[in-house]
Order: sequence, then structure tokens, then C-alpha cells
Amino acid sequence: MLDWAIRIVINGVALVVAAKIVPNIHLILGPLGIGWIKVGIIALVFALVNTYVKPIVKALSFPITLLTLGLFSLVVNAALFLLVAWIAKSGLNIPFTVGGFPPTLGSTSIVAAILGSIVVSVVSILLGTANFGRKAAGLR
Repeated sequence: MLDWAIRIVINGVALVVAAKIVPNIHLILGPLGIGWIKVGIIALVFALVNTYVKPIVKALSFPITLLTLGLFSLVVNAALFLLVAWIAKSGLNIPFTVGGFPPTLGSTSIVAAILGSIVVSVVSILLGTANFGRKAAGLR
């Protein structure tokens, strides 16, 4: 349970960093309280998508990923990033847009999703590495 909570916090931090670095990712951050709860909800959705949807999509796209020497996984990550934005905006009514998506899907949103997924991956790897020290020490 603690590992799951840490994963959600790491995802939240990674999403905030992506929103700050990539100019077309808009995540409304307010003062402490409601705004940060919304970030936590988006991070939870992001963790659920990465845990349950991503393995299925990766398995189905394995042949094309193999043909493109792994580059198609950038497209898969960007599509899942757009899926999280769509769920947050349409399903949960939380203001999180990626290059204007939702409602419009265009080249700006695709490029922003690719850049955002790269930033989220790098930040998650760095913070996950810091979290590995806690696991190695036996603090679960």
C-alpha cells in the first residue's frame, strides 16, 4: 500500500514538472488544498492507466514496436498521456489539457503528449531511483 502511495506521489510530481516544462501542457495549480487534490486525482488516474492499460497496449503493439526498434513505444506513451488528459477533463471535470486536447486533437497536442511523456518518464525514473534506496534498506 505504501509503494502504491509513493508511486502516486511520484506521478503527481512528474505531471507537475511536465506541466511546468512543456509549454502546451496546462495543469491548473492553485493554492494548497483543492488544486493539489486535483493533481493527486490525475496522478491516481495516471497510475491506474500505467498499471492496467499500458501492459495490454504494449503487448498488442509489440510487433510494430519490434519493427521500429522501440520507437513506437513513444507513440504508445503519448497516446496514454492523452488518454489521461481525456479522462481528467471529460470524465472527472478536472482542467488538464495537452496541446488543446481535449477537445481538439492536432499536431500540437501530439507533440506536447510525446514531450510530456518523455518528461514524465525521466522524472519518474529519477524519483523512482531515489525511492529504490528505501526498498533496499528494507523499509516497505
